[in-house]
Amino acid sequence: MSGTGKKIVDVAFKASRTIDWDGMAKLLISEEARKEFSSLRRAFDEVNSTLQTKFSQEPEPIDWEYYRKGIGSRLVDMYKEAYESISVPKYVDKVTPEYKPKFDALLVELKEAEEKSLKESERLEKEIAEVQELKKKLSTMTANEYFEKHPELKKKFDDEIRNDYWGY
Repeated sequence: MSGTGKKIVDVAFKASRTIDWDGMAKLLISEEARKEFSSLRRAFDEVNSTLQTKFSQEPEPIDWEYYRKGIGSRLVDMYKEAYESISVPKYVDKVTPEYKPKFDALLVELKEAEEKSLKESERLEKEIAEVQELKKKLSTMTANEYFEKHPELKKKFDDEIRNDYWGY
């Protein structure tokens, strides 16, 4: 098997092990999405199976002597010469080097966005906890206790009262 074919099979095999099919299936809501996802998984498994079996093996060598006995050496020699003259060009990957730096930059950007998102999520969770605590205490809280936590509102109300603005 050629080096490129083996590399493709190895990548496909590793990809199949790292895909969390069950985790993705849990995220699907509609029945139609589940059907589409199921057919995608079947197609992936079929392709992966084909790659594992068909393309992961070296072709068996041709027994030229066997054919010489049955067909004749002149015709077999002609086919053997033609077979040996075939050269399959090696695959040269020109795409990966071009896009790898862009992909790596996106991964860095993704990590930064993830960190930023986690910090924002943490801040919002604290804010939700504060609001829930305030909600529990609101029925027994005095105005002074509320203004101690929110001095900017106390200042705003004091300014409105001082300026004789009552919201009418």
